[in-house]
Amino acid sequence: MTMIESLFFADLANDLPAAVRLQRLVGTLRAHFHCGAVALLRLEGAYLRPVAVEGLAHEALGRRYAISAHPRLAAILAQHGVTHFHHESTLPDPYDGLLDANGSAPLPVHDCMGISLRVEGQPWGVLTLDALQVGTFDEDAVLQLQRLTGAVEAAVRTSRLESEIRALRLARSEVSPGNAAREYEEGEILGQSEAIVHLLDELQVVADSELPVLLLGETGVGKELFAHRLHRFSRRNQKPLVHVNCAALPESLAESELFGHVRGAFSGATNERPGRFEAAAGGTLFLDEVGELPLTVQAKLLRTLQNGEIQRLGADRPRHVDVRVIAATNRSLREQVREGRFRADLYHRLSVYPIPIPPLRERGNDVLLLAGHFLERDRTRLGLRSLRLSSNAERALRAYPWPGNVRELEHVISRAALKAVSRGARRTDIVTLETALLDLDWDCGGSAALGHPQTPADLEENAPAASPAPSPTDTARDPSGRAFERTSDSACAAILPLRETLERSQRQAIAAALTTHNQNWAQAARALGVDSSNLHKLARRLGLKNQTEQVAES
Repeated sequence: MTMIESLFFADLANDLPAAVRLQRLVGTLRAHFHCGAVALLRLEGAYLRPVAVEGLAHEALGRRYAISAHPRLAAILAQHGVTHFHHESTLPDPYDGLLDANGSAPLPVHDCMGISLRVEGQPWGVLTLDALQVGTFDEDAVLQLQRLTGAVEAAVRTSRLESEIRALRLARSEVSPGNAAREYEEGEILGQSEAIVHLLDELQVVADSELPVLLLGETGVGKELFAHRLHRFSRRNQKPLVHVNCAALPESLAESELFGHVRGAFSGATNERPGRFEAAAGGTLFLDEVGELPLTVQAKLLRTLQNGEIQRLGADRPRHVDVRVIAATNRSLREQVREGRFRADLYHRLSVYPIPIPPLRERGNDVLLLAGHFLERDRTRLGLRSLRLSSNAERALRAYPWPGNVRELEHVISRAALKAVSRGARRTDIVTLETALLDLDWDCGGSAALGHPQTPADLEENAPAASPAPSPTDTARDPSGRAFERTSDSACAAILPLRETLERSQRQAIAAALTTHNQNWAQAARALGVDSSNLHKLARRLGLKNQTEQVAES
């Protein structure tokens, strides 16, 4: 047994999390073969998903490689034994420009080999090794990889067994390799941050109950995706999930849309028509932007949640329906209840189990995983050889507060890719997106008060030789036009840690809003454009709750 095989089997004997075991596996292989990068990719439908990488840009973990779009991966997957590509091969390499070259310009892969992996006789995925230097993988390296295949498959098999519970849950919800392609088309929830991992675990448990769920989150966080996940993991996954955008329902038609109508119920009702509740019978009804429902419809919705009955508009008798309701809102329903715009009894019925969805700015490196996902999708759509982020662009994405969350990130990446092509980038090149192409809306001071800090590059470029004294405040406006106070540009240019700069600006904005609105937290939250409960949490974290009068949050 060779030394590297001894390391593999030693890890098999250790009690390690599956992710750690696979990461140690690719790290050991990279060191043994002295190559640039090693990646372990799992087969999921028509895609290969990276589960562990070493030597690739962090955003590579967020990519989903369509087998039909990557001939090298297809060739490795189709063959038994090691597949070694000649350095003059015309087949594009999926990792061109993604290898970590110590900050230098992106380079194409010059040497590549890989092997298909099987577990219990079935295709599991592929292992790929890449190098920037021609000749890294000689005949001896090919033979060594062939000998190590069994040890690699053993590590994969062990990790698979350790994930048996999760696999059973996925099988129950029919999210299996056979239909994973459909899941990617509908939208996949990507993330490795503590916030998102905890949320997904919570959803897993709640989905199996019949409780109504209220999804809370800012615009663009992906509430619809989480609703789909709740349905997929529920006992109702074989029945329909019906989506209703409450904000798009005209008040005059909202009742008919939800509960249906009989012929002659109103002018133009020439036929009897079932509503969305009946369409979702046995399944799930997703009420998106539920805070926009008219008060008259809210009363009838409450009756349905209480006794499971609906009554078509114009009908004499009620009908029984068996529907689970998932609602979502980016508003504070508590505030709407206080203002008389939402029924308190309906709020309590819908929020039996409220689930806050974290904004993108609180998810750390998840922004790079998501960026990788969108980069690979846009690379395929535009027919590019390679599409990547520069190191400065990665830092900018991490620093930006994402007021529009995941939806904004998706648009930023797509727009930057189109700009790169329109400005002359050739589809055969390794296309690198620089910070300027991202067109992020940085605004020193004012926007920072609402969570928009400067980029690290801006802070370095504008930093003076000595920190100036604090300067007076002036008036600025956020992107929606609301006025607030901000410090002058010279104060923003002071060299301070980015976190301290952001927190200082947030304290100033909250204090100014509270002063303007006579310490009314609800009005201050509306002025700042944030949810009231989130404002209370932020104030506690910033220490403002110890300096201002405590206000009841319920």
